[in-house]
Amino acid sequence: MWPPKRDLAMTLLFGIVVYTMPLWLQPFGAAYPDLMQRFAIYGIFAIGFNILFGLTGYLSFGHAAFLGVGSYTAVWSFKLLSLNVIPAIVCSTLMAGVFAVLIGYVSLRRSGIYFSILTLAFAQMCYNLAYSVLTPITNGETGLRVLSDDPRVVDSLFGTADMAVPRASIFGIEMAGMAGFWTCATCLMIAFIVALRITRSPFGMMLRGIKSNQTRMSYIGFNTRPYMLTAFVISGMYAGLAGGLLAVVDPLAGAERMQWTASGEVVLMTILGGAGTLIGPFIGAVIIKYFENIFSSLGDSALMDAFSFIPPAIEKWVVFAVSPFVGEGWHLTLGVLFMIVVIFLPGGLIEGFRRIGRLFRKGR
Repeated sequence: MWPPKRDLAMTLLFGIVVYTMPLWLQPFGAAYPDLMQRFAIYGIFAIGFNILFGLTGYLSFGHAAFLGVGSYTAVWSFKLLSLNVIPAIVCSTLMAGVFAVLIGYVSLRRSGIYFSILTLAFAQMCYNLAYSVLTPITNGETGLRVLSDDPRVVDSLFGTADMAVPRASIFGIEMAGMAGFWTCATCLMIAFIVALRITRSPFGMMLRGIKSNQTRMSYIGFNTRPYMLTAFVISGMYAGLAGGLLAVVDPLAGAERMQWTASGEVVLMTILGGAGTLIGPFIGAVIIKYFENIFSSLGDSALMDAFSFIPPAIEKWVVFAVSPFVGEGWHLTLGVLFMIVVIFLPGGLIEGFRRIGRLFRKGR
């Protein structure tokens, strides 16, 4: 077990990175609230997924179901109870945990690829139900949103229900712009600290033992299934928290958050940053969301400006060579990066940082 001082230093470093995002993201053109909110939210999603995949080795392709459940629950909390963020976050996390118990109890009867397929099947069932049978609850393809004529019982009791444009808030502070980012960043810090404590605890050591050799642990008398179900539920609750925060910063919940592509995205985030590490999943989430929002918006004119220092004759060919990797082709860049990481850095980008650190120490 690592010494507590190292954990404290890691927590402080992570806190500095998170809370100074408006500063260090400025040169990258990503220091605007909406994108930073997504960095924090999907960082929570990936850190929670890592508790299951990184510690136990069980690969779930259905975590988007809990993300969607969290979003729907948060919006219903806004509609029925109050626009206050705290009840919405608590309800979305708990409801996702309930769903995780049900899905995990069935899915964990199998392991390996069969477990992955079962979780994928459950997620797709939830996705299709949200579009069809559960339309009265989810509002189908239109999406569920907060309306000015919603009951909002708690707000009505305190005389705060009369709002022309209902928005989530914390004690009167609307979750728009930087206020929404600080809220998401604080939730990210809490989620990180909880994940750190889980990883360092005897429970976390048991999960790593399951990943190392589950069969041997069963032979020596350990019943691994309760540990697996607990890890699955905790991971699902993280996803529910992330889904609730998505509804907090944008009070609209749609079934697309349950789609299998969202589950695949969190897998990529975790592997890209470093499965089994604490900070790696957050790094992967930042990279993928940066590519999705910044790289996808780059066009030939932006490339011409970026390479304006090159002689015109060469600039044209450089732009021609780079253009397929930006704009609509940002997936190509992400695919190349993912291939490089998987082939040369199986431990993710965190492994690359560790190798660089070792080189510097040898140089000294």
